[in-house]
Amino acid sequence: MDQAQIEIQVLGSIAQINARDWDACACPEAEDGAAMDPFTTHRFLLALEDSGSVGRGTGWQPKYLTSYLDGQLVACAPLYGKTHSQGEYIFDHNWAHALESAGGRYYPKLQIAVPFTPATGRRFLTRPGYREIGMSALVQGAVQLAADSELSSLHATFCTEEEAEAGEAMGLMVRATQQFHWLNNGYSDFDDFLASLSSRKRKNIRKERQKANAFGGEIHVLTGDALEPEHWDAFWQFYQDTGARKWGTPYLTRAFFDCVQDTMRDDVVLVLAERNGRYVAGALNFIGRETLFGRYWGCLEHHSCLHFELCYYLAIDFAIEHGLARVEAGAQGEHKLARGYLPTQTHSLHWIGHPGFAEAVERFLKAERAAVEEDIEILTAYGPFKKIHVEEQE
Repeated sequence: MDQAQIEIQVLGSIAQINARDWDACACPEAEDGAAMDPFTTHRFLLALEDSGSVGRGTGWQPKYLTSYLDGQLVACAPLYGKTHSQGEYIFDHNWAHALESAGGRYYPKLQIAVPFTPATGRRFLTRPGYREIGMSALVQGAVQLAADSELSSLHATFCTEEEAEAGEAMGLMVRATQQFHWLNNGYSDFDDFLASLSSRKRKNIRKERQKANAFGGEIHVLTGDALEPEHWDAFWQFYQDTGARKWGTPYLTRAFFDCVQDTMRDDVVLVLAERNGRYVAGALNFIGRETLFGRYWGCLEHHSCLHFELCYYLAIDFAIEHGLARVEAGAQGEHKLARGYLPTQTHSLHWIGHPGFAEAVERFLKAERAAVEEDIEILTAYGPFKKIHVEEQE
């Protein structure tokens, strides 16, 4: 197929793109079930825009990259112009500092990503049958846009391993980072999962769950039509508290959660702890075809181990009950290791316009990747699971 036949467009709003056409690239598997993840769906990205969570004044300016062949959308990417590095979770602050200290300008830059969402998924979205030519067109188009605009760099964060390998073959630099994910080894229930752990870790988790459920109230696990506006009123308070402490101001607006209630309530699981007729803590998860994605947590009252119960253990319960293969519990947090979440490598792709700076970043990435791989190996060895001893056969 001739690459020259591909037409590239950059659009300032996803509302300019037909939802069915976008989703035919973002989640073609959803025609017979759930999307692999909801984050690149038209409805999620539109909710970010309609709520004012991205756009003017946020540092996330939509520049959706689209590729057409004979008038049909065959590939697209959630592309944003960035004036800072907040809300990305794969940190490049040191790169920005280094370039600007040398007299360069790091911002603005281009980012292929789902804003505020450190969840692995496809970033170069293509219709079935157009994967290779579609990704090639998107990469070339994004790099050309960055170069023509005299921007410092282009980044594609939390892409899949397959995309990372393809992007590297196209000349992009690959970065390896890590998160902690829980993997479902065909467990029948939570006790079956516990049976796979060492005795000490198993006892510790049981104690934590007991403490959490003794907080003096009731825990509600809500999804779909069980969700009501009052639940989002409560969760907004938790989210504001967490956002103020972690980022200074919350990334998402209150209107975003109204959009979720209207168009995405089947895509979420909201866990709320109620005490004395008042919601005091909550955790928000998004549901994928094979994965439960833990996203936000917050509370108005502190209760021992309630965070672990709402964010980690009930997520495992839900994944087992619904036959999901994994739980991704978000960025960072080695404390997750003791609770059955193992280190997992995550990937991103990068293009740097300045040749000398690109060489320095590439050297850093190689050293960082080796360190990440070693760290994952060490942490996995110290995981909570029973050690299997295999005797050598003579």
